[in-house]
Amino acid sequence: MAQVVAAFGSSHGTMLVSSVEHWQEMFDHVDRRAPINDFDGVPRTFDELLNSPPPDAAAKIAKAAQAQRHGATMDAMDRLERDIAASNIDVLVIIGDDQREVFKDALRPAIAIYYGDTIRNAAAPQDAVTDWYLQDQRKRMEEKEDRHYPCHAGLATAIIQGLTARDFDITAMKSMEGNQYEGHAYSFIHRRFMPKQPIPIVPVILNTYYPPNQPSPRRCFELGAAILELIEAYPQNIRVGILASGGLSHFLVNEELDRVVVNALQQKDYPAVKGLPLNKLVSGSSEIRNWVATAGAAQHLNLDWITYMPGYRSDALTGVGLCFAYWH
Repeated sequence: MAQVVAAFGSSHGTMLVSSVEHWQEMFDHVDRRAPINDFDGVPRTFDELLNSPPPDAAAKIAKAAQAQRHGATMDAMDRLERDIAASNIDVLVIIGDDQREVFKDALRPAIAIYYGDTIRNAAAPQDAVTDWYLQDQRKRMEEKEDRHYPCHAGLATAIIQGLTARDFDITAMKSMEGNQYEGHAYSFIHRRFMPKQPIPIVPVILNTYYPPNQPSPRRCFELGAAILELIEAYPQNIRVGILASGGLSHFLVNEELDRVVVNALQQKDYPAVKGLPLNKLVSGSSEIRNWVATAGAAQHLNLDWITYMPGYRSDALTGVGLCFAYWH
């Protein structure tokens, strides 16, 4: 029988492939266009935040602080890469989200699972660009030509069928159409953590971002718990890992919310993660749902380590709550 032997968590995004110099130059020109919400979920403009900074704002974006956080982030990703390799898993179930990459406003499922044999990541455009952010953003794509990464269609199909029998409404995807390719929640994991020896994956896609059909934290946890049961019932003798891709808070870094999540994961405080308030899980912070689902699938595992950095990256204190974790 199959076993879930490990779980992982990783933020994703352009910051994680950017140099320390780019962190220190800061992302103001990017975050001016980001969908920003304050700690109560109220939409705010970049300029509104810029005009009312907290007293410790300068210290949070000091070059030395950014250099320290950059180094700790790179170390955490290196450690996670080693742990993924050392886990000797045969399949990796990646719980991520889609940001109008595959699903548009015309059709957006709450939960989708891809069950094709392979999934495509596209080659980056070859035109020269001078904007360092755009250059870094393209690093989640392939350097020269498309690449088709292996998936585990059998396990994915069994999970879809089992979830449907458990009254989860699942959108089943067997292939991409036209120029579609895997979203950055998946391509980042491929490119950063297993570029040479890719592990077959099962992509689980949650609609974390877009109303009106975002699954609640409780439903996400239940989904993860059901995925665990279905993997353990799968007849093939394989070692399976679960990975949360994305989060924590962004685009306004909410350290208080992030530390609630981290503490709940450390303490296995599942009522806390299931009860996270919806008004906190907006914009990029909505990706915390991916961690909640992974917690549901990793209940039987022990959290070996978790690293959190408040990744401030602009004068308005926008950025990402960067988090990485390993359960076994």
